[in-house]
Amino acid sequence: MSRHSSLTSTQMAYAVLLSLSLLALPAFAGDSFSDALMGGKPSLDARYRYESVSQENALKAANASTLRLRFGYETGEFKGFGAMLEGEHLSVAGTDNYNSTTNRKTAYSIIADPEFTEVNQAYLSYSGIPDTKLKYGRQRIVLDNQRFIGNVGWRQNEQTFDGFTVVNKSLPATTITAGYIYNANRVFSDQTKFPATTFANVGNAKMKSPILNVSYKGWSVGEIVGYGYLLDYTDFATSSIQTWGLRFKGDKAVAEGVKFLYTAEYASQSDYKKNPADYSVDYAFLEAGLAKGVHSVKLGYELLEGNGTKSFQTPLATLHAFNGWADMFLATPANGLKDAYLGAGSTLYGVKLDAIYHDYRADQGNARYGTEWNLQATKPIAKKYLIGIKYASYNAKTFSVDTDKFWLWGEAKF
Repeated sequence: MSRHSSLTSTQMAYAVLLSLSLLALPAFAGDSFSDALMGGKPSLDARYRYESVSQENALKAANASTLRLRFGYETGEFKGFGAMLEGEHLSVAGTDNYNSTTNRKTAYSIIADPEFTEVNQAYLSYSGIPDTKLKYGRQRIVLDNQRFIGNVGWRQNEQTFDGFTVVNKSLPATTITAGYIYNANRVFSDQTKFPATTFANVGNAKMKSPILNVSYKGWSVGEIVGYGYLLDYTDFATSSIQTWGLRFKGDKAVAEGVKFLYTAEYASQSDYKKNPADYSVDYAFLEAGLAKGVHSVKLGYELLEGNGTKSFQTPLATLHAFNGWADMFLATPANGLKDAYLGAGSTLYGVKLDAIYHDYRADQGNARYGTEWNLQATKPIAKKYLIGIKYASYNAKTFSVDTDKFWLWGEAKF
């Protein structure tokens, strides 16, 4: 946790180690605790990335060459208890002509990968209740397609959450995830200095937020999910929102080797707790496609309603995965957003290829914001390695400016 949270990163690490020590007291006789402690699973995740950003504005083109290391250790279980401790570090590994949000190079476009060293995860877990897992502390939370709660894994500094979660699978084909989040550790560094009114650029977001997600996979036609996310921000009352929704996703064989893919989702969002506004906006998502082997094509439409003053927001999402990789719509405009897109994917000689075209329009007024092309090629190597190249080109009409982004990266996971 950051120095702005209720506990610092060091304090959380000590808390985990102290808890392990307390658990050890009755266990030395049989070495059960020692077996759990020493028989755990270490992990290492390294990713180098070069990223460039060029925009049709007064900012200079940005170029960032960074290396992110993530190292962790998850213990085995002792009487149902376990623990996880994971650190992250990012350093510039070459060119640094970019605005990282902390390096004061404000003449350049932003690439939100500041140098940092922090605790990424630090939690205690308990699985002594049948079909149930409890976690308390800093943890990764990924729900559904990450449209509402995700880890923003694309950025070098992963988003994790401080809180308590319960995952229960005691009902047939059902997974219930309930939790309480009291801080979101966002992709920005703790040292990021933006105006306090700019919610999107704060490294930590303190909150008192219950979450609930119920998934049922017992129908042959697909999975249905109901959810409720009640986000009550401590320092940003105007961003406090409650969202209730329903999601359905499935596939059906329509010919030999061919599947019809379909997804539908609806959610309603309104003010919550101390938010001074009084409003309600909707979200809708429809996607259909065909898949045969490694080939697929999808047509989709996503609506985030806006009324000219307030719009549908998803502040805890893995936002980079939605509405284009150029990241022009990380915050939904006041007039809302309609995103119609066509995507295709395939694998050729072991290289996964993806191409997506987006057409963006306002919900209120139907102004054409712009269009965007997304292209990507990735190649996994021996299961532990991956290299990739990616490009996004946004062509502005009435929203923001023309923007081109390019990435080249390689990663290894052990």
